[in-house]
Amino acid sequence: MEVLLFGIAKDIVGRSSFRFEEGDEMPKSVSELKQKLNNSFPDFGKLSSLAVAVNSEYAEDARILNRGDEIAIIPPVSGG
Repeated sequence: MEVLLFGIAKDIVGRSSFRFEEGDEMPKSVSELKQKLNNSFPDFGKLSSLAVAVNSEYAEDARILNRGDEIAIIPPVSGG
């Protein structure tokens, strides 16, 4: 499972992507993935919201994740 990070999410993690490999404990749902991110990178807890896309489609917290999925972490965006 590959996780792509954008905006401030990329800044928090320090890179634009990472993978859950064969031996890793993989999150079973979007909700579990968010919890893992918060546990590993506490600054995620400071974000007002966080969108997650699974295989290029926005996903709710209950969405089940599979090993081959491509996940995008999309933080809140502000512009001017």
